[in-house]
Amino acid sequence: MHMSHATLTPPVTPAPDAAAHPDAAAAPVTSVAPATSVEARILRLLLPYHRTTGARSADPADFPEQLCQIRQFTDAGEPVLFTLPGFPCKSPNPAKVLGHLPDEGERLSLAFLDRLCSRIGEVYAPGARILICSDGHIFGDLIHVPDEHIDAYGDALRDLIAGEGLGRLDTFDLRDVHGDLDHDTKRRLVTEAYAPSVEALRALVRSDEETARLYRGITRFLVEDTADFGGTRSALQRECRVRAYGVIARSRAWGDLIADCHPRSVRLSIHPQRPGAEKFGIRLLDAADAWSTPWHTAVLRGRGGEARLMHRAEAESRGRLVLRAGRPSHFEEWG
Repeated sequence: MHMSHATLTPPVTPAPDAAAHPDAAAAPVTSVAPATSVEARILRLLLPYHRTTGARSADPADFPEQLCQIRQFTDAGEPVLFTLPGFPCKSPNPAKVLGHLPDEGERLSLAFLDRLCSRIGEVYAPGARILICSDGHIFGDLIHVPDEHIDAYGDALRDLIAGEGLGRLDTFDLRDVHGDLDHDTKRRLVTEAYAPSVEALRALVRSDEETARLYRGITRFLVEDTADFGGTRSALQRECRVRAYGVIARSRAWGDLIADCHPRSVRLSIHPQRPGAEKFGIRLLDAADAWSTPWHTAVLRGRGGEARLMHRAEAESRGRLVLRAGRPSHFEEWG
């Protein structure tokens, strides 16, 4: 279902199958939950999918922020609400993706998230829901994707959720905020209300390794996603470094808006996050790169049925194209 907030104007299965990953503003933290607590059991279901650039931890005690966020729901006996900014739009580079609409990567990822909620229901009766907070509109102009493509992607995402019967997932995007104003005005209002300054971000990049790593990752994506730049490679890199600060600033603005709209939630991220961070980075599908997402890649299914993310050009060289409902969906490895 689509979760509408149009009037807002704020200032897995026990072992993942082949479709899932192969390993596959919170209240102040006051105490560490016992290893047998319900919040620890819930968190243990997420830990195999932790997206991080460092060493993984299997100990819930290393994630006090998430334990506290989950406890807000378990203490009240309510379904746990996860918020996940992501699923923005497809990369504009045709060498990376199959088109501008969701495909097998999104289908498998959404199914994985729904199954994860189902698993949580097995250890905690009220269960869980995930709110997919599509962030494409907030920085669409910076990544050179037209709003019409972002609208079409978001609409198809909701159709996919409904068509696959993924009843534990809801959606939220910029169209649900600030009424009927145009996208440019909405972007400006959200940015003015929430975004950190570029100067503050530059200082963070210099002083904080996590922010520096995010900045480098976003810059790399922008370089890879630019398919029609007329200048030199070094000029492209300079331009993308400037755009990366804007993308990060607006992404943080979007996250803070979500936190205002949903002050009680377990905050997920598709970016790598260290243990102990306010957000929990979650991997959706297997990929060689910890930064890979379904909207920057295509799916290659191996001969054993396993799904792996990679750039379209590589997947195309290793398998045959498969259509679903008449649209390009994924590749199947040559048998």
